[in-house]
Amino acid sequence: MRTRTVLTLVGSVAALTLPFIAPASAADTVLTTGSLGGSAVAVGDVLTAPLATGTSATLYSSATGTSGIKCTTSQFTATVTDNPTAPGTATESVSGQSFDSTSCTSNVLGVTGVTSITVDNLPYTTAAVSDGTLTVTPASGSTIQTTVKLKTLLGSITCVYQAPSLTGTSDNSDTSINFTSQAFTKTSGSSLCFSAGYFTAKYAPVTDNGAAVYTN
Repeated sequence: MRTRTVLTLVGSVAALTLPFIAPASAADTVLTTGSLGGSAVAVGDVLTAPLATGTSATLYSSATGTSGIKCTTSQFTATVTDNPTAPGTATESVSGQSFDSTSCTSNVLGVTGVTSITVDNLPYTTAAVSDGTLTVTPASGSTIQTTVKLKTLLGSITCVYQAPSLTGTSDNSDTSINFTSQAFTKTSGSSLCFSAGYFTAKYAPVTDNGAAVYTN
């Protein structure tokens, strides 16, 4: 199954999720590689991250429940568009957020499997602030959107979920990006589609050509 992220969801979500200039020798930029205060990430560099080992990306029907969809394989891709002097806000263009449908399961009554999860309306813009705050927004006039195709006892159904934006955090302890219970509203789909979706995912490590990325 594939979901376009976030997870949009994301990233998405979108993770999701959830991307600079010729590298500077000093560690004076918001995003650096290797360590805090390491080499500056260059504008144009592509950042990637899979789900953190042992975790899952979930789209549940409530913020505190466990009914919905769970995937164990997802990844986001983002290109750095600005990496100013720290403290400040770096920006990235999220061009891809994928979910492997073969790793996805659902425990929703009447649903027998997940055909695909797709993150629509890419690219999204991610603002990464020195304090660890992340905000993911769609293009002007657009929306963050995820399309979920499910197998049910009555045949295939398509569920579309939207959100105006997503917020998350970065963590330098494991160079991760985290989204917790990010709210989506169902905009189309059958009654078997839950009426709201809450996306949670942890992507780590975030890397630039294999080097861990830190937020300063």
